[in-house]
Amino acid sequence: QVQLVESGGGLVQAGGSLRLSCAARGRIFSINPMGWYRQAPGKQREVVASITSDGSTNYAVSVKGRFTISRDNAKNTVYLQMNSLKPEDTAVYYCNFVNSPSIYWGQGTQVTVSS
Repeated sequence: QVQLVESGGGLVQAGGSLRLSCAARGRIFSINPMGWYRQAPGKQREVVASITSDGSTNYAVSVKGRFTISRDNAKNTVYLQMNSLKPEDTAVYYCNFVNSPSIYWGQGTQVTVSS
């Protein structure tokens, strides 16, 4: 079993920055793909960014150039640095951990961007 503990959400004004962290705990024997998703009220969960075991990254078009995903393999932790935040970035952000065929999810952390 793997548990994901997220932190770093909060309230920020438009144009501000936040850094999310997600630490994976449990039976982890390899470096696994991880990612960040978000879900706004009334909308479906969508991918924000992902990072593979070798550090390759992908971003949603809406966050490219503003958000950066990174990882610390020694700590089994993934980060999401969010800059130039916009009100439309407001959502609950979830991290995930892929250990095929299983996918684990964090509990979510609220990010609210005021205009």
